[in-house]
Amino acid sequence: MAECLVGDLTPLDGVPKAEKSRRERSTMDFLTSSLLPPNPSSSSDSGSNANNNDDPRTLISSAWAEYEADTTPEARFVHDVDKLELLLQMVEYERRGDGAVDLGEFVHVARGIRLREMKAWCREVLRERRAFWEAKGKVPSCVADVEEILREGEEDGEEVREGEEEADGGKGGEAGKGP
Repeated sequence: MAECLVGDLTPLDGVPKAEKSRRERSTMDFLTSSLLPPNPSSSSDSGSNANNNDDPRTLISSAWAEYEADTTPEARFVHDVDKLELLLQMVEYERRGDGAVDLGEFVHVARGIRLREMKAWCREVLRERRAFWEAKGKVPSCVADVEEILREGEEDGEEVREGEEEADGGKGGEAGKGP
């Protein structure tokens, strides 16, 4: 949410992590305290709402802090989605440039994806990128990195994609077993 005012700062922007965090925290404080009205029931001293659990400002601020702490499965998922979205943008911009724009410098982001399902989606995006460049008859930058990321999926026992044969030769059962 802070990116709407701070911008989507990346390490390539040269902004130290502490400064990025300060800017984002300041922006979130502004957004939640200045732009959102308090929940009238949360400001009363009586009843179960006295702890501000239903105040939208507190809820949004807490969710953002959880995301920043990156300690919950939900936060890790959102971080992975953010990285995958960057990779999707990379491929889309390359396609729009019809092969004249190579944004391979962003491929390294794929290494930061942690959840198995997200890694599988990431590898699919990288396969699509590879197919795009092959169709153009060009070799994009960071090919070795992409191939290594794709190999990691194979080593991790990535599920077989549609149209590929199973390890048992496509027989649909365990090898060596009869019908």
